Amino acid sequence: MAVIKTNTGQTRLLARLMRAEAEGEGSLGMLMVGNVGVNRILGNCLDFNNIRSIRDMVYQSPGGFEAPTKSYFYQRAREQDIRLAQRNINGERFWPASNALWFFRPTGNCPSTWFNQANTGRYKNHCFFSPSSADCPNVY
Repeated sequence: MAVIKTNTGQTRLLARLMRAEAEGEGSLGMLMVGNVGVNRILGNCLDFNNIRSIRDMVYQSPGGFEAPTKSYFYQRAREQDIRLAQRNINGERFWPASNALWFFRPTGNCPSTWFNQANTGRYKNHCFFSPSSADCPNVY
């Protein structure tokens, strides 16, 4: 059962985002990017108030993702990427991105906080950051 509303086009959009942001991190890394995206839609908190759809989340400016500014984001969604996106849409979560609203790729170690959100862990090259449950209860 889907935890966010979507349609075929938006599912493909999420798949493209996941691939563009984390293809080099493998399927699990892409799923973690999908977690962050779905959390931003569910959250309705902090920088993500009034984000109601995958399209809103992907193209949010400022505060959105870097991928839509890159040419590789505009590749067609592959079936395997669409299947991963559907898993996120259906509510699957993967630590350390389970409740994360942010991730980034630092040049060194992960900082303990980022935008006042706690570091929840690192997966390969990306660090993930989650808000407190008091600040953003809808992602918990």
